[in-house]
Amino acid sequence: MLVSDFDFDLPEDRIALHPAEPRDSARMLVVRPGAPLVDGHVTDLLEILRPGDVLVVNDTRVLPAELKGTRIRGENRSTVSFNLHKRVDAKTWRAFARPAKRLQILDRLELGDDGSLLATVAGKGETGEVTLEFDLGGAILDEAIKSHGAMPLPPYIGAKRETTERDKSDYQTVYAAVDGAVAAPTAGLHFTESLLQKLNDRGVAVERVTLHVGAGTFLPMKVDDTKDHVMHAEWGELTEAAVHRLAAAKVAGGRIVAVGTTSLRLLETAARSTGKLKPFIGETDIFITPGFRFRAVDLLMTNFHLPKSTLFMLVSAFAGLDTMKAAYAHAISDHYRFYSYGDASLLFRAPHELDDEEL
Repeated sequence: MLVSDFDFDLPEDRIALHPAEPRDSARMLVVRPGAPLVDGHVTDLLEILRPGDVLVVNDTRVLPAELKGTRIRGENRSTVSFNLHKRVDAKTWRAFARPAKRLQILDRLELGDDGSLLATVAGKGETGEVTLEFDLGGAILDEAIKSHGAMPLPPYIGAKRETTERDKSDYQTVYAAVDGAVAAPTAGLHFTESLLQKLNDRGVAVERVTLHVGAGTFLPMKVDDTKDHVMHAEWGELTEAAVHRLAAAKVAGGRIVAVGTTSLRLLETAARSTGKLKPFIGETDIFITPGFRFRAVDLLMTNFHLPKSTLFMLVSAFAGLDTMKAAYAHAISDHYRFYSYGDASLLFRAPHELDDEEL
């Protein structure tokens, strides 16, 4: 398909710069293919979800992976900044550098407000990517990054305002547990401890999976046809115990509700080879576009995405391109807030000819 098929006009003022307060007060558009759109709020999940349904959440924790500092080359010094986006090993990260043209291999770096986090440029790639080898490693390096780094807000937000101390909590889900992401699984930002408890009281289970979201999720598509796009890979894990619990819920008539495109991508990766959920650990570069056959997920809760993005392609595959274009046109005209700090949508999967056979 052409990337232009997924374009639409999004006014700049629809991109939210701050989250709703409280988190679960955000608006939520309910999208059922073939049915009228329903305007609501995130707390309406308490009425929409049924006992026996399972919310699948991504418990990755965002590292404050934006680092600023100084490049040192002999007597010359220059200000640079980095967005870490993928760990290579205990001491090494790949990062996007600004400005990358100031960097050469073997340049030394002093990062953080006090310059105490030291690193060396170990490699340089295309489109501003570099490889950084830190003097520290392992858990000690993780703690140093947390101490010196800022939250890596999406460029659509970061270009319009400075990162604040509050973003360290705002840009983190309440159930974040496993360090490794450099971008938040943003649908999960709408949940509060109170809402999760009320859902639990209603008989809605919560199942945790892990997918470390990479900065590649922010990169624009640079091809004209979706078949030419190379998807970024992200590390994830779906445990055997989680698979058993999800299978039992399905047998009992429960629905699998993916909270965010990251949870959905991991579940569908785990089901892709056999059509049934299997344990999974490793990297996935699954790219979901219209025509994809969903095997695991019944409903998807997700934020509103940008034009021509891989995420808008995914939701169009899930609920139907015409359905999603109509839903987004409604959301724009009704002043829904878009992107990472924006409002939510709850999508019901469009039926296809294999559904009865798969059940």
